[in-house]
Amino acid sequence: MSPDRVPVEADGIWPDDVDAEEGVVVDWYFGEGTAVEEDETLCTIQVEKVSVDVAAPTTGTLAEIVLAEDDEFDRGATLAWIEPA
Repeated sequence: MSPDRVPVEADGIWPDDVDAEEGVVVDWYFGEGTAVEEDETLCTIQVEKVSVDVAAPTTGTLAEIVLAEDDEFDRGATLAWIEPA
C-alpha cells in the first residue's frame, strides 16, 4: 500500500438529521484503475432511507475499492483508496 493514497470516506458527508451509525454502499460508478476527478461522484451510499453521493476527495486513480455494492459499513469507514495524480 502506497503511503500517498487518499482514503474515500463517508464520514464528512453523513446526513445531519439521521441517528444511524451504519450505512450501505448502493452503487459504484467507477471501477478500480479508473481515472477520477476531484469532486466527481464515485458512489452512492444509503444511511437509513437517505441516499448520499460520495465524491472523490482528489484527482487521481481509483486504486482500491474496499467495500463492494451492498456492503454495510460503520460511519468513518474507508470505502476506497485513490492514488493522487
